[in-house]
Amino acid sequence: MRTVTLSGPDDVAGWRDAARTLAAQGVAPGAVIWQTGESGDLFAAAPASIAIAEPSARLRVPRAFIDLAGAALLHRDPERFALLYAALCRLQAHPRLLDDEADPLIARIATMAKAVRRDIHKMRAFLRFRETHDDDGLRYIAWFEPEHHIVRANAGFFVDRFAAMRWSILTPELSLHWDGETVREGPGATRGDAPADDAIEAVWQTYYASIFNPARIKIGAMLKEMPKRYWKNMPETALVPSLIADAQARERRMIDTARTQRGGNAEAAWHALREEAAGCTRCPLYKNATQTVFGEGPTSAAMMLVGEQPGDQEDLAGRAFVGPAGQMLDRALADAGVDRAQAYVTNAVKHFKFERRGKRRIHSKPNAGEIEACRWWYEQERLVVKPQVTVALGATAARSVFGRPMTIGRERGAAHELPDGGTGWVTVHPSYLLRLPDKAKAAEEFERFVEDLRGAAALLRR
Repeated sequence: MRTVTLSGPDDVAGWRDAARTLAAQGVAPGAVIWQTGESGDLFAAAPASIAIAEPSARLRVPRAFIDLAGAALLHRDPERFALLYAALCRLQAHPRLLDDEADPLIARIATMAKAVRRDIHKMRAFLRFRETHDDDGLRYIAWFEPEHHIVRANAGFFVDRFAAMRWSILTPELSLHWDGETVREGPGATRGDAPADDAIEAVWQTYYASIFNPARIKIGAMLKEMPKRYWKNMPETALVPSLIADAQARERRMIDTARTQRGGNAEAAWHALREEAAGCTRCPLYKNATQTVFGEGPTSAAMMLVGEQPGDQEDLAGRAFVGPAGQMLDRALADAGVDRAQAYVTNAVKHFKFERRGKRRIHSKPNAGEIEACRWWYEQERLVVKPQVTVALGATAARSVFGRPMTIGRERGAAHELPDGGTGWVTVHPSYLLRLPDKAKAAEEFERFVEDLRGAAALLRR
């Protein structure tokens, strides 16, 4: 059994030298014990550490492994050194091992590396310096709680970025101090060792509040990218909950006021929403779609029809329900005695989601995150139009309208009260009728669809 004692939990260079020597000597992964300051005396009875020597055989590893190991070795997992050494040994026999992303060992190491890189990014993005004074003048102090051993690895970034400042970064594990020329290390600190705030933060909070745009914010994505554990380090995050609540209240008041003004201004509010939605980046679907396909119809419409998402033709035309499903809907509305021109037609998701098969773009069902991201626009449309009856065409639309999964077979053809006072009505999406292979079945289902639309129209008459 061999024992390797590294100088610290982030001793990447020490691991690399030891791993090269051991692998060149043919030492099996199970015959090595890796120790750092984290391990205490757990392996106190183990043999003495090996002497590191230049390996007699040249090891061949891809550059990608060097980069992967450099990140993964900073992870807090106590098995990281052994896992990376096992991968290094396997690479000697299988040089393309890293190409197998399904390999359990490679997948685990890649996950570790990803977590470390994310933590490095979080430290750079969410660390905040606060102004203090010491015997030598101004000093800026920041507090951060990393998840992994990234502090030393990140030192160069802060030296380059804030070279003209005298600063200290305090973390529970160790501290860094920059005097303009040299970085010194110190022992770990506590949150109480860092200043709570400074005079500049009040100015920054005022500025942040003035530029805050709720139309651009995605709560789920924000929490994913900026978990609440970092909020206490950032002055502006304390404002976010109240800014969101106040902004939503102001939007509702603005739209309500616009509708009650002489002549009404709902049309102007709708045009402003449509223009804003044209630049929507609330979910990744905008990257591949041709354009945002916003709703259309009278802003005073009593009925709102909500579909799933634009199809190929809608994506190209920039209008909802103009393809085959739209033509099927037009037929059914006409048979039900509903004038489509008097209804407001929109989709739960405003961008076309698809998979490419040759030159064709094949529809792909939106997921829950994409539906929720786009629900903000649907809610704004409701605030402007204020429909009395909202018809959800299919499961995706129903999820957006009611804010939860709905079973079409159970909820179909029944009135459901909505939180804003309107009535919800559930039926199938017209594309369902297009997919039925049996003509008799398709005709039967079409008549049932027409009856559903008649039922929705009857709610208006009542």
